[in-house]
Amino acid sequence: MTQITKDTIIGDILDACPDAAPLFLEIGMHCLGCPASRGETVEQACMVHGTDADALVEKINALLAK
Repeated sequence: MTQITKDTIIGDILDACPDAAPLFLEIGMHCLGCPASRGETVEQACMVHGTDADALVEKINALLAK
């Protein structure tokens, strides 16, 4: 996975980069093992948790670039 977008599925991100989990935990998404949460897009998760999807995408892509 080279770059993610707001439409990327959270489970796909975590499968490719488990180190991204703390970024989701920071926004209050503590149920990362739940099948429903792993099937959500980044945008859907951010909407539910009241956070900026663009900011989270930027953080995840920065992590992936390392």
